[in-house]
Amino acid sequence: MGHKKLSLTSLLAMSLWFYGYFNSYYLLIICSSIAVNFIVSKAMQRFDKGEAAKRKPYLILGILFNVGLIFYFKYYDFFIENINAVFRTDFNLRHIVLPLGISFFTFQQISFIVDAYRGETGDYSFLEYALFVSYFPQLVAGPIVLHSELIPQFRDKKKHSVNFDNLCRGIMMFTRGLAKKMLIADMFGKAVDYGFSQAALVPVGEGALTISEIVIVMLSYTFQIYFDFSGYSDMATGLGAMFNFDIPMNFNSPYKAISVAEFWKRWHMTLTRFLTTYIYIPLGGNRKGKLRTYINTFIVFLVSGIWHGANWTFILWGMLHGAGQCINKLTHGLYVKLCDSVKKAPMGVFFGGIIKVCSWIVTFVFINVAWLLFRADSVAQWLQILKRLFVLNLDVRSEIVEGFRIPRFRYVLQLLHMPSADINVLMTGCILSMVAALIVCLCCKNNYERKYRTSAASLVFTWVLLVTCIVSMSSISTFLYFNF
Repeated sequence: MGHKKLSLTSLLAMSLWFYGYFNSYYLLIICSSIAVNFIVSKAMQRFDKGEAAKRKPYLILGILFNVGLIFYFKYYDFFIENINAVFRTDFNLRHIVLPLGISFFTFQQISFIVDAYRGETGDYSFLEYALFVSYFPQLVAGPIVLHSELIPQFRDKKKHSVNFDNLCRGIMMFTRGLAKKMLIADMFGKAVDYGFSQAALVPVGEGALTISEIVIVMLSYTFQIYFDFSGYSDMATGLGAMFNFDIPMNFNSPYKAISVAEFWKRWHMTLTRFLTTYIYIPLGGNRKGKLRTYINTFIVFLVSGIWHGANWTFILWGMLHGAGQCINKLTHGLYVKLCDSVKKAPMGVFFGGIIKVCSWIVTFVFINVAWLLFRADSVAQWLQILKRLFVLNLDVRSEIVEGFRIPRFRYVLQLLHMPSADINVLMTGCILSMVAALIVCLCCKNNYERKYRTSAASLVFTWVLLVTCIVSMSSISTFLYFNF
């Protein structure tokens, strides 16, 4: 076995071991999926690029297989539950365990099948294809990588030797991503978990969430999901760099967006790319008139909501973003005209800045309310929480802000002659944490934009951060997108 095959085989074996470590049953699913998709793609390659009619049956077969696979494992029980509810039937649920990353590696293979139909895939070996699908850094929570981005790197001889610059950059990026997850996302997650558990136990009346608590929970989840998913993407990119592979960017500071459209250009960028390339454009994109454009846009976000999970909360969340995107398209021309007219007026720069700030506030509030739906156990729970915003009660329980406790901070408040009761300590910690998180989201460069210098200071900072993260692993905490 040559050096190249040996390296790819060892990396494939490690990726499959990584995937099957939690549940070996998952290996049967992913290996079967890889084998079927590879066979279908090879069957299409037997025909010339111009013989689309002969390739189409295999395309349909491949798409039906992948959609059927994800439907069975992810949506079967949801479908049966709704059938039982609507028709008052009593079909048994299977309580199927959702395989890790099935949404990601299935979409990745759908993109490959479609590209094979278009004649855009190369003469890849089974080893190369299997590693492309199962490459462990991006296997369970993305990014959704295209074959043209990864397989050519497998063939690049320069990638098969140790590059210490890439190794150092990868370790630094991985560590910062881990810190986002362990030190920031999990801190906000404590408030989120308590808040929604309380909302489930006491939805209304005395003991239900107050206005202040709902705002804390909502903002906490907004920051939790950002730093959790962004952290995973940084870790995936960092691990890829350690192996000399470039994994595509998946986040570009999405909370800087001043419109819903811009948010989706920055958030989960590879999913947006997939939905645009393989659903929006084949539906006609914006080439068939304004009404069709709005319908196609709405369908894309409906699919995005369904992809995220088997719950009406995700479906409605996708529909909300679809409606927001359509409104953005409808009003974009007016917004541009307003900005252009303001620029020509006295103090145009100032008022232009005011308009952008207002646009950012509207977008950020919309994203927050939508995230609240995304996290809710049901649509009814989300609506009940929104109703509680109109019940005047500003109390905050210490349990909901306990995760923001700053050690010894009481003494700092006392030195400043500020109220130092326990709830004041916790609330101050909560406010400082959220302000700091917002500053990081809006003002700091993301890990893809950052320059990584191999200096003594970087070495010390990275290892102190890594050790701090390892010490903080006192409890099991999974990444949020593992559920999707």
